[in-house]
Amino acid sequence: MELVGLASFLVFFLTLAGIYALVTLGLNVQWGFAGQFDIGIAGFWAVGAYTTAILTTPPSPFHLGGFGMPFTVGAAAATLLAALVALAVGRICVDLRTDYLAIATIGIGEILRLVLKNEEWLTNGVRGIAGIPRPFADLGRTGQALAFLALVLAAIATVHALLERARRAPWGRVQRAIRDDETAVLAVGRDVRRFRLESFVLGAAVMGFAGAVHAHFVGFISPEAFDPLYTTFLVWVMLVVGGSGNNLGAILGAFAVWAIWSLAQFVTAWLPLEWAARAGALRVLLVGVLLQAVLLWRPQGLLPERPPPPVVRDERESR
Repeated sequence: MELVGLASFLVFFLTLAGIYALVTLGLNVQWGFAGQFDIGIAGFWAVGAYTTAILTTPPSPFHLGGFGMPFTVGAAAATLLAALVALAVGRICVDLRTDYLAIATIGIGEILRLVLKNEEWLTNGVRGIAGIPRPFADLGRTGQALAFLALVLAAIATVHALLERARRAPWGRVQRAIRDDETAVLAVGRDVRRFRLESFVLGAAVMGFAGAVHAHFVGFISPEAFDPLYTTFLVWVMLVVGGSGNNLGAILGAFAVWAIWSLAQFVTAWLPLEWAARAGALRVLLVGVLLQAVLLWRPQGLLPERPPPPVVRDERESR
């Protein structure tokens, strides 16, 4: 029985860490590729989760929904709506730089979260949306968990492959050039604003898709699930620890930090009763210490950014 329980926990851990890996890949597009300091991760994640929840849940008198659509439709709509929201936000904020962009995005992220919290006709407010269907329900409890894990891993592999292709393409080279020296990119006639907007929207779309996967995995969402501590803060730590600018590093950082976060939960469970109420703060402290250690001893992350292979041109083309 203990072995079965351990296996179940491992599947649960890998699935949730994989969802965080998807969000971290989205942030890597924005920050690692283009140097955009997005602190509104929670907002795009929530938009994706609530979109699929509304589209796929059965009828309810407490919130908008009852469409009963399949997971694929909900996930696609979540990705599209998160991208559209990012497009609207980006048109306003994409010209901002570093800390100014951070202030703007965290404000917009909180606005989105509070709208979802207070518009009860749409989201059932603080009571949240329950009954979100989980794919592969006909496979039984164990088969469903394994199939969903396979779905998450396949999604990570697909998103990673697409983003790696984008990173190696001319589009990715321009993004890194904008990140490193925007003035030089402007000097050669590139539309910097358009490229910055594209990376912002693409990263938000990946976050929205991850939100949809998270909603179907948990089966219930509420505004508290998108607290910036458990979304924005953790995702940034994952990217910094794994290696900003490296897609594989983003995935590794997500699994490594989530492993430490989960291990801290077991450690705090052994604390005296008078410390039990402070267990959450101790977990945040532990992750903060990890972040400081990485910044001091390996600021480039576990897997530093690798330059793409040089472009080899045919001699006949250069003549």
